[in-house]
Amino acid sequence: LPEMLEEVFLPGKHSIVVSGTHGKTTTTAMLAWIFQTAGKRPNFLVGGVAENFGKSYGLGGGEEFILEGDEYETAFWDRGPKFFHYHPDDLIVTSLEYDHADIYPDFETYQLAFRRLVNLVPRRGRVVIWGDTEESGPALRRAAEKAFCPVETYGFGSGNDWVAKEFAVQGDVMRFRVEHRGALSGEFSLTATGKHNAMNAMAAMAVAQGRGISAPLIAKALSTFRSVKRRMDVKGEVGGVLVVDDFAHHPTAVKATIEAARARWPGRRLWAILEPRSNSMRRKVFQEALPKALALGDRVILGGVYRAQQLGDENRLDPESVAAGVRALGTDAHVISGADAIAAHLAAEARAGDLLLIMSNGSFDGLCEKLLKKLSTPAQVSSEAKAR
Repeated sequence: LPEMLEEVFLPGKHSIVVSGTHGKTTTTAMLAWIFQTAGKRPNFLVGGVAENFGKSYGLGGGEEFILEGDEYETAFWDRGPKFFHYHPDDLIVTSLEYDHADIYPDFETYQLAFRRLVNLVPRRGRVVIWGDTEESGPALRRAAEKAFCPVETYGFGSGNDWVAKEFAVQGDVMRFRVEHRGALSGEFSLTATGKHNAMNAMAAMAVAQGRGISAPLIAKALSTFRSVKRRMDVKGEVGGVLVVDDFAHHPTAVKATIEAARARWPGRRLWAILEPRSNSMRRKVFQEALPKALALGDRVILGGVYRAQQLGDENRLDPESVAAGVRALGTDAHVISGADAIAAHLAAEARAGDLLLIMSNGSFDGLCEKLLKKLSTPAQVSSEAKAR
């Protein structure tokens, strides 16, 4: 597909590529919706189902082609990243942390792919990056250091070109103001809560304004943006127990998702339920970082490692060690293998007002559906209890 896009669909189009370890799917969907709202008939390809469109792609016939730039290998005969085929005119790099340990042997190799991507942007183009160095880390700045084109930054720190401030969460809506180089750009609202989504929005608006879309039109688009499937996706509520599904599969994404859930549903006891499923999450590379992220929940359940038999003991994540690390930080944590066993445990332990946050980049063996079914089934009273 990347080669087909490169040879058939991208020639003659202004290529807008959204890359980075986190947030690229949501940011790509945001951009596509902003351009659609502005009447620019975007062509787009998103790595998930964009709820506003009901699909992951569109061929609107406009000047721009908006693409999620995945750093994963193109194919088994083309081991280079997919995003090398997209020749960006505008490039967003949302974040840069080690991932895809099955493809990149170390963080330096991973960073190199992004540095090369930045170098593909022509002088007439633009690179937009998260600029809060203390949080984003030095790797992201280094990746943009040798860009041939202008680089714009966004974030919460006053040193950025685009700065978000004055956050307020009211129910399902998050409101914030954005300044561009000291001048007010506008006031914006999103139903996709969490400060990470405000950053996604700033990245999108930087590119959109550069393509001639006004701040009022961007604000209109963001206020009606419906996110991407499996991003804080409410699956149902039974007996006051809310079940939410999310794609989080990296310690940083787990942390951001839990914090966003706290802001959106304050006062609920939050269960963080994680399946180690991605090729990186299944490995020990995140074993030290996971406890701190998961401990932000009130209760933690870790599932078994997906396809654990494919990895040797020396490489495979040890969920029991992660759970022990969470408990050492003061949060109750257990390892339960199998979606059926997890559903049974949660159905027995959850109470009205609880939030069950299911995190996996796969189906978790249908855990959400099994859990809702269990919660909907009246508790069975044993014959011995009835006799009493």
